[in-house]
Amino acid sequence: MSETLHTVARVDLDRYVGTWYEICRLPLKWEPEGARDITATYKLNEDGTIRVDNRCLDEEGKPTQALGQAKPVDDSNARLTVSFLPEYLRWIPFTKGDYWIIRLAEDYGVSLVGTPDRRNLWLLARRHDLPQAMRDDYLATARAEGFDLSALITPTQSGKMIEIPPA
Repeated sequence: MSETLHTVARVDLDRYVGTWYEICRLPLKWEPEGARDITATYKLNEDGTIRVDNRCLDEEGKPTQALGQAKPVDDSNARLTVSFLPEYLRWIPFTKGDYWIIRLAEDYGVSLVGTPDRRNLWLLARRHDLPQAMRDDYLATARAEGFDLSALITPTQSGKMIEIPPA
């Protein structure tokens, strides 16, 4: 394993935005292990930032949503920071997480995303299911980059988009 987490050379954000289904992930303290139908929808803002809309059904079947903002940290667009704090608090230091695109299918249909400390990892796809061979291939990349996949979580995906009731 190298010290630096490798990322793809370049990401076309116009092609990357849209809806992604979470195929699997490493455990996250803010996402219940039993959450299902997890999606992330990205929308490019005029200022070059990305609106992040994460949705799922929690362990009790209740729809939940987390809204955030991502911002590329360099011209490659492969390394981003993400904040889920309310907009007026996003200036506070040390409140952003890393979102590094490690591998991306040529057709932008599958994405492997991680953090440089190798604690967080997501395998995302444009479809709610991914052939096992493709999943294994992408996870082999994660292992080669030094990720410990022993705690990998594979949420149930029905392919349904979660509707959030108005507040």
